[in-house]
Amino acid sequence: MYKTFFGFKCRPFQLTPDPEFLFMSRVHKRALTYLNYGISDNFGFILITGAIGTGKTTIIRALLKKIPNEIKIARINNTKVTSHQLISLINDDFGLDIKGKDKTQLLGDLTDFLIKQYAEGGRSVLIIDEAQNLSADMLEEIRLLSNLETDKSKLLQIILIGQPELNLTLSKPELEQLRQRIAINTYISPLTRDETESYIRHRLKVAGNENAVRFENGVIDVIYDFSKGTPRLINILCEFVFLALFAEEKKIIDLALIKDVIGDLIHARPETKANELISQSPPREEIPEKLKKALRSFSQRLLTLEATVYEMQNGTLINGKKKRQPSINGESDNGKKELSEGQYTGLKK
Repeated sequence: MYKTFFGFKCRPFQLTPDPEFLFMSRVHKRALTYLNYGISDNFGFILITGAIGTGKTTIIRALLKKIPNEIKIARINNTKVTSHQLISLINDDFGLDIKGKDKTQLLGDLTDFLIKQYAEGGRSVLIIDEAQNLSADMLEEIRLLSNLETDKSKLLQIILIGQPELNLTLSKPELEQLRQRIAINTYISPLTRDETESYIRHRLKVAGNENAVRFENGVIDVIYDFSKGTPRLINILCEFVFLALFAEEKKIIDLALIKDVIGDLIHARPETKANELISQSPPREEIPEKLKKALRSFSQRLLTLEATVYEMQNGTLINGKKKRQPSINGESDNGKKELSEGQYTGLKK
């Protein structure tokens, strides 16, 4: 939309994890180095964790572009699955037939495939993204897959990628064996303030025009304060800033503009909208009190109605008035003779 106006060949702040835009910060460079080393030396387990939007998937895509053809890759992104479904996904990504097969058959096929790969001089790597969704039992099953090995080499190398919650699961006592098999463990932290500025200029350069706009003093600081150095949040903010610049036909980002865009983004957040709805509703404590009063009134009317129906059913009401109860000797409690049964029947008619 604004590519021509700013002289870009593509949008610099798109949200897709494009490895062409990978910015090699200190932690990203270290993580990619660890991955390349682990793949080349066939380490059993590699663990990569990081907060949402810090670039884990982008690093993996950059890694995949450099992996030799003799290494077969199975990559799993959907981890909210059963054990059977997980094995099916792994086999399917390795190109194996999965139709109508139970778990035992699938595991047999996977074992045969891995042995064949090794015999032909190839290797196999399993990459599981969003691994924080896996239960301890599922992670233990994945560990068991790594038991397939020769005297000198693993038949299946496994890379686990996930958010920090994955470390909480891995810390459980029952996963001690899996923890001991993790040869490389790295955490991707957010960018620093200086890295945030370099990241923005890097993406502008990759998109085709590093000097597309001018940043006034303090703008980068505001961007960093908003994003806390998280690449995805930087992209979201800058994308809207460039749209605002394009709408106003400007090429200077000043503090007023950046703060206006941040205000719009914060106001549009689901949590902000939810808080607005809550604030517009009556106070929560008033609703129960009104309900209690209504229930008490309804309960009293119901009790009165039940008493009236009971008295009518037992003949203690005549024409809406309470009938005098007869005594054993035929006299009422005030000493007067009661109506005989026949007389009472006639009166009712």
